[in-house]
Amino acid sequence: MEEKIIKTFLIGAVLIIQTAAAHSAGLEEALRPNQTLLDNDRKEIGFKSLFNGKDLSDWDGNPKLWSVKEGAITGETTAENPASGNTFLIWTNGTVSDFELRCSFKLVPGDDQGFANSGIQYRSKIFDANNWVVGGYQADMEAGPTYTGILYEERMRGILAGRGEKVVWTKDCQKQVVGSLGKSEELQKTIRQRDWNDYVIIAKGNHLQQFINGNQTVDVTDGCEAKAAKSGLLALQLHAGPPMKAQFRNIRLKSLPMDGQSLNEDMKNLQGVWQVAKAERDGTPLSSEDFANLVVTISSNSWELLNADTPSRGSFTVDSGKRPKQMDIREDAGPQAGETLLAIYELTPESLRVCYARSGAERPTSFATAEDSGHSLITYKRKRD
Repeated sequence: MEEKIIKTFLIGAVLIIQTAAAHSAGLEEALRPNQTLLDNDRKEIGFKSLFNGKDLSDWDGNPKLWSVKEGAITGETTAENPASGNTFLIWTNGTVSDFELRCSFKLVPGDDQGFANSGIQYRSKIFDANNWVVGGYQADMEAGPTYTGILYEERMRGILAGRGEKVVWTKDCQKQVVGSLGKSEELQKTIRQRDWNDYVIIAKGNHLQQFINGNQTVDVTDGCEAKAAKSGLLALQLHAGPPMKAQFRNIRLKSLPMDGQSLNEDMKNLQGVWQVAKAERDGTPLSSEDFANLVVTISSNSWELLNADTPSRGSFTVDSGKRPKQMDIREDAGPQAGETLLAIYELTPESLRVCYARSGAERPTSFATAEDSGHSLITYKRKRD
């Protein structure tokens, strides 16, 4: 078995839980009223760029409608080239759970009707892969005076919170407006028409917050057990209708630690050095000689593969509220740099078991592999001095 394949197994079995300190540091500075993020040249700790400014690498959408223009991701419809329905540009390099996203956007109507509408989908899912149709939470935006900054749920519940609303969705999915963040018309005055604006989205558990140009526009606690999403896809919307142009740039993402007692216990148990005890792929066990000397070290919010010709390291997000627990693992440096693997895991103080799918395959649902499944299963034992 080649060492490169073993590295992929090990990468898929690594968990890193990011600390909250990096999130709290600098957030207030980033959200000062009347200061745009583009004008803020301080170093942003923990963020990674999702757009290279040149092409649509790591994004997938209708090539007739999405391109890169003026250094920005651009979705554009014309009278000759309309969108038959709402369509989306989907980020293909992972999913999001608890996170903070920052970007800048601009909307320009394409004719005298003055219509342009778009949004940032998060924790969403695909409804029609052939037509790039996505549904779920949407940080809304438009060229008009009403909807920019609201929280909309595409193809589901509709408007979850109007601009300026602090909302709680109850366990039985009833909406309750519990406070105000300001009048909608006053918040509208802070939004630049046909110009660049800054969007910040923070999702932490069931608490969802959105900000435009440093002003909070919605605050939602989604306790609806049947419909609240904990993780999912990230995508950009191009709305059906009259001609328009929607542009996005400077998109960056930071994963946040997940809340909960089980996550805290996982964090404590994950720290240290782990060595492979057993491994299998597509139903076939691997020889222990293939991985006898390779170990993974987990320290705080980082993992590293050691004793390999080409060391690897990366980052990840976890959802310990799922059953089985889920993780999205990204390699930041190494043979598979930039790839994201979908996995499930279980953990005790002395053992770690992970089942994951090869890049591009669906997440496993059980701790087993079968012939041609594309799944790998690894059992780790804690390495003691």
